[in-house]
Amino acid sequence: MSRHKKAIPNRSFRVADQIQRDVAGLVRELKDPRIGMVTITGVDVTPDYAHATVRFSLLVGDTAECETALNEAAGFVRNGLFKRLQIHTVPTLHFAFDRTTERALELSALISRANASRALDD
Repeated sequence: MSRHKKAIPNRSFRVADQIQRDVAGLVRELKDPRIGMVTITGVDVTPDYAHATVRFSLLVGDTAECETALNEAAGFVRNGLFKRLQIHTVPTLHFAFDRTTERALELSALISRANASRALDD
């Protein structure tokens, strides 16, 4: 009777974290001029490790062009992950722009305006 190996707790989180660190290093090596100052903000991995959505923010540059360039370079980045990761299946990478920073700035501006109008009313 064979015993199944118990699932390692939080393994997918650790794999996603390692992918995030490795992808950040590999993106710095890309020579495409469309890729500006990119920060990898997070990685979501499917349970079977077949696909990973890599979220990024951009300090300088056009987000649409950068996203296109990163998705075109996804094969190169995945090949680099093969050499760095010690897992059976290296996921196919899909890059997506993360609007969290933009939303935070918008909310901060709204709060500032609300506080300024409240101060005028008092």
